[in-house]
Amino acid sequence: MSSLSVYHESSPDLPDKVLSHAEDIAATLAAVGVRFERWQARAPVAAGAGQEEVIAAYRHEIDKLMSERGYVTVDVISLAADHPQKAELRAKFLDEHRHGEDEVRFFVAGRGLFVLHIEDYVYAVLCEKNDLISVPAGTRHWFDMGEQPNFVAIRLFSNPEGWVARFTGDDIASRFPRLED
Repeated sequence: MSSLSVYHESSPDLPDKVLSHAEDIAATLAAVGVRFERWQARAPVAAGAGQEEVIAAYRHEIDKLMSERGYVTVDVISLAADHPQKAELRAKFLDEHRHGEDEVRFFVAGRGLFVLHIEDYVYAVLCEKNDLISVPAGTRHWFDMGEQPNFVAIRLFSNPEGWVARFTGDDIASRFPRLED
């Protein structure tokens, strides 16, 4: 189940609120400029489906978002617990960073934890199957796929180079809960 835990940055052990209804999550995140939606495939997506099949199943929603926001590139990332570089890949995203463009992810399967650091608050968003999150450009955040990653996500970019991070050097991510497997 998708969830949102909101913490004051000085209290990583005690969230101020925990939400599990998609409408409440979306409204709370919208108040800080973050888009959160639930999408449904227009065609079934079989386990092990390739990038083209996954994108085709969500083509209508992808095209709408690309048109609205000017994204120019779409791809699919898939990571399973048996990936030989899972620890290195996880570590790459665990430190607080920013991007010069929106970070848009739609979870086709599995789950991941996006943690956003906005002003004095930390928003831990557990995204699961059918969740779309769009983190605005410049927002400090980190992502945890867990020690045993298992997800398929559609990614949209306005930069054809794809994922480009600027790390903040702040160790805040190490003080907050990680994704439990």
